[in-house]
Amino acid sequence: MPELPEVEALKGFLTEQLVGHEVVRVLPVAISVLKTYDPPVGAFEGSEVTAVRRYGKFLDIEGDQGLHFVTHLARAGWLQWKDRLPDGLPRPGKGPLALRVALETGAGFDLTEAGTQKRLAVYVVRDPQEVPGVARLGPDPLADDFDEARLAALLKDERRQLKGALRDQSLIAGVGNAYSDEILHAAKMSPFKLAASLTPEEIRRLHEALRGTLGEAVERSRGLAAGRLKSEKKSGLRVHGRTGEPCPVCGDTIREVSFSDSSLQYCPTCQTGGKPLADRRMSRLLK
Repeated sequence: MPELPEVEALKGFLTEQLVGHEVVRVLPVAISVLKTYDPPVGAFEGSEVTAVRRYGKFLDIEGDQGLHFVTHLARAGWLQWKDRLPDGLPRPGKGPLALRVALETGAGFDLTEAGTQKRLAVYVVRDPQEVPGVARLGPDPLADDFDEARLAALLKDERRQLKGALRDQSLIAGVGNAYSDEILHAAKMSPFKLAASLTPEEIRRLHEALRGTLGEAVERSRGLAAGRLKSEKKSGLRVHGRTGEPCPVCGDTIREVSFSDSSLQYCPTCQTGGKPLADRRMSRLLK
């Protein structure tokens, strides 16, 4: 799933490729991708792109006719840039293509989605705040005013585990499954630790890890073409997706906790005092 650093890099890439150019065609291939119908998606055709913005994990392409093309790539979606789009109309039901956007130059991008869940979303709206997911976003963790006091205020009444709190987009915008694992590893905190229980020193460590981890990932991704962002993200992860590998800090074996539709990775030595976390799903499978 693209998270804040990848979407920030896509924003920068698309700013260079789109701003000042006219969108001549918006071609939905999978009707499930469209989440708004008034104005219709075709109303964005003829717009000259004036800006590309990011709201959490949402991308907002702003046109000069007062409309915004907003997309969320969800878990299995991606944006594929093409300097020259294929001739002819794409065929529905053939492959992962969900929607195509064409410029007057012949260049453009495809939105694709692997799998069957179909959560990729496109909205054409007059104001990004009309998109429910944008309207309920919490603060951006890389904003200048996101200091330790802001983080402490957000967590003080959170009776949830840190892992879940960090992933809640209405609490903090842009952090998903992968970077929450990375942040907690950098902060040396258990993903099961109660968010409201953090001391001022722990808030300081978490704030430093949050901004440092995301900031470093943004810098690694800056200037990369869209097609290289996935591999860059994977190569920069220290614990997420690395079950069974040695921790790069202490050498202990990275462990996993599985859930119904996701999993988390952590280092017992760095984060939980050497104790493995309960993995009820795996325990049931082993019985």
